Amino acid sequence: MLLLTLSALLFFFLLPGPSKQQFPRPCITTEALRSKQCCPLWAGDSSACGALSGRGSCEDVVVSELRNGPQYPFSGVDDRERWPLVFYNRTCRCAGNFMGFDCGGCRFGYTGEQCLQQRPRVRRNVLHLSEAERHKFISYLNLAKNTVSLDYVMVTGTYREMDNGSRPMFSNVSVYDLFVWLHYYVSRAALLGGPNNVWEDADFGHWAPGFLPWHRVFLLLWEQHIQKLTGDEEFAVPYWDWRDARDCQVCTDELMGGRSPLDPKLISPGSVFSSWKVKHTCRCTSTLGLLCDGTAEGPLLRNPGNHDRGFSSRLPTWADVEFTVSLPDYDTGAMDRTANMSFRNTLEGAIPPCFGDPVTGLGSSRELHMHASLHVFMNGSMSSVQGSANDPIFILHHAFVDSIYERWLRRHQPPRTQFPQENAPIGHNDGYFMVPFLPLHRNGDYFISSKELGYDYAYLLEPGELVSVTLILLILATLLILLILVILLTTKIFQCFHYLGFRHLLSSSIQRCSCEQERILQSEESVLL
Repeated sequence: MLLLTLSALLFFFLLPGPSKQQFPRPCITTEALRSKQCCPLWAGDSSACGALSGRGSCEDVVVSELRNGPQYPFSGVDDRERWPLVFYNRTCRCAGNFMGFDCGGCRFGYTGEQCLQQRPRVRRNVLHLSEAERHKFISYLNLAKNTVSLDYVMVTGTYREMDNGSRPMFSNVSVYDLFVWLHYYVSRAALLGGPNNVWEDADFGHWAPGFLPWHRVFLLLWEQHIQKLTGDEEFAVPYWDWRDARDCQVCTDELMGGRSPLDPKLISPGSVFSSWKVKHTCRCTSTLGLLCDGTAEGPLLRNPGNHDRGFSSRLPTWADVEFTVSLPDYDTGAMDRTANMSFRNTLEGAIPPCFGDPVTGLGSSRELHMHASLHVFMNGSMSSVQGSANDPIFILHHAFVDSIYERWLRRHQPPRTQFPQENAPIGHNDGYFMVPFLPLHRNGDYFISSKELGYDYAYLLEPGELVSVTLILLILATLLILLILVILLTTKIFQCFHYLGFRHLLSSSIQRCSCEQERILQSEESVLL
């Protein structure tokens, strides 16, 4: 494992790579912030956005002006509103299959110098990985946690606190913690000015239609960063299939860390995750009215199953998932936590998957289900929205949630128009750019099958997911009949029968008896005659 880690580190420091999201280092200077332009030079031809090579061009950002829902009553108080205009109003617009803040990379699912080669990947169940594959996955996670990103930084102050760009406020961040920060930043409360003066209901990535597309892009970018960091272009995010689970099946020292014998809330000393420190929780934002600055806040906490049962009575079942996937409408009503009979809201977990009682679809406002019930069940760092990505189980969990989203898309094949065009909570309309990604990604652009994005799920490829039970039984019956015929035929072929007609059939078509056998058979026939 040590050799693997060292080789991955060496590859990382030698590898020039395109960037995928905010805040890019070339765009955090006073000049870039005051001009509100993020159009870095592409190293391949030293032109902005690789324009000389036809990769892209520096363009004005045009945001959607369609109405948001009434849940957020403010305007002009939060940097995430009308993203990314507070920081940048000109960015790279990439051509064809090119992608990246400088158009130096490839669109999801493509590779090669000109991004013309498709590169499909299959995400697999983490419990089905070999021992070597598990070790590799854990080493990749730990490497990402302990390697400073060379391309990205995190913002530690608002644009107003930066004096409108005159005093940049950014900080280095590790590759893994960059994604912890992304999840914190999209879900944090809106800062209204001063301690305890925040608006909690201002989540740009949860409890509304953008929940599933946002986390899909999050995982795709995380996957790309691990590929770049390690040089393993075949890496695919694994998932944890938690249907009908009775406990935390991945909470072992061979995977995501077992329970410490010294303190049930801590990770076992036998796991590398016992040394991880959490960052970007909600405390600094909610109580102090400040953005988190990336200071370590303590050890990773997890105490699965010892949670308040009033918030989640059980983990999701196979039946829960099947009912959820059967719902035909992506979102309904106010398109928030109150949405009834909404696939998105049911999967996210605000309402119960009412298998057998689809009319009500409503439950306790306190209890959480499906996706959210896993967060509650973990009873630790993963249980608060802002800081939940600190726990690496977050990646496995959301990969499986994304697979359920994929099942729904394949079953119902919804048109783009089914994704809400307007009146969704702020940040969640179809045309809204996802906070805080650069390059820019619209919510509705990811209302498509994963196959169009270059990946699939192993369990969706298995015959049990694709072939009916009747067809399987028919195939098995046919194979059984063929097997019986082969056995009977083989038995007769290797015998030389005394019956002359059958002996001639064998002699002419398949096998001849030896000369000695022929003489014996002829003498026996003459006696019989």
